[in-house]
Amino acid sequence: MTEAIPTAGRRWSVRVGVLLLLVAAGAALRFTVLAPDPVEVRVASVGRGVVDSIVTNSKAGTVKARRRSRITAETGGRVTEIAHREGERVSTGDILVRLNDSSMVAQLDLAQRGAEVAKSRLAEACLRRDRAGRELGRMKKLAEQGIVADDVLDQLQYGYDAARVGCDAARKELASARAQVRAAEAELAKTVIVAPFDGIVAEVSTEVGEWVTPSPPLLTSPAVVDLIDPVSLYVSAPMDEVDSASIHEGQAAKLTVDSRPGESFRAHVVRVAPYVVDIEAQNRTVEIEVELDDPAEGAKLLPGTSADVEVVLETRTDVLRIPTSALLEGERVLVLDDGVLRELQVEMGLRNWRFAEVEGGLSEGQQIVVSLDRVEVQAGASAVVAPEDTGNGP
Repeated sequence: MTEAIPTAGRRWSVRVGVLLLLVAAGAALRFTVLAPDPVEVRVASVGRGVVDSIVTNSKAGTVKARRRSRITAETGGRVTEIAHREGERVSTGDILVRLNDSSMVAQLDLAQRGAEVAKSRLAEACLRRDRAGRELGRMKKLAEQGIVADDVLDQLQYGYDAARVGCDAARKELASARAQVRAAEAELAKTVIVAPFDGIVAEVSTEVGEWVTPSPPLLTSPAVVDLIDPVSLYVSAPMDEVDSASIHEGQAAKLTVDSRPGESFRAHVVRVAPYVVDIEAQNRTVEIEVELDDPAEGAKLLPGTSADVEVVLETRTDVLRIPTSALLEGERVLVLDDGVLRELQVEMGLRNWRFAEVEGGLSEGQQIVVSLDRVEVQAGASAVVAPEDTGNGP
């Protein structure tokens, strides 16, 4: 009986030891063979650069042209020539469309012949006046000598005055005839539609042989030619009313258009509407107009294209910055430190949709996580940089 107790104790100790070995082996397996794979994350290095404070349009803006003319015909007529088609560049005064001008040419010829007749009548009337004047002068000298009677002198004076009036009347008739020539020329000019400025033909809405008519009073006829000056492009964009006090003329801006993905254009604000647009069931907005700094770049855009505007309110250069997408709620970020994700509180300054200024809590070169769209990406998790990631961020 005295040796049975120690034997039972030894067996119990052996069992406890085996159990501890099993627990230790399980823990080792958990953190080695059975450990979960590290989470692959995309990171960005905290770097220095420019951060802007911006406001953007509340809904899509529109590219427009300041000089866009939808030209209608000034007179009715049948189209005989279309000199330029869609997409062609034209200069001021270039002929775009010709109408049948046969009747106008005939009217001009008639007016010109009438002017020639009036000119001849003027010459004849003035010659008659001059002859009457000379005759009157001779008779006055004879009258001074008492050779010519006063009645004869009165008749000669009357004849001269009538000839002078006739000359004046003929001169006015010539002026009237010349005015008729100018009127006929003006009517003839209406049969030719010319470019009022340098531009690109956007649309020609007629064809040779078709009849075009001018606009009747208080109505607008369809345009014959749509002409656009591509250098005069600008963007009209609605901005939220809460931002209206911070936007003013001359501020720098950036433009992006859907038709040119990945590109942005430098611009500036040229107009801020002095009123708020109040449309039922829509946000109240203030219309602004933005022009590109380089008009040649604007010529590459198409009128009617939707555009987004970013008005730059403030700019800070050479500051620490991180991608705005890396920020967690409460101004926190995840930092990859020795293979483990750690959460840090940071102090932020200016920010926009792309970059945010770091005023404290991070150092240049630290790697912060920008792929926050997965549940497993959280503080304390093991992580590695995704193979395709360079560490420079977006």
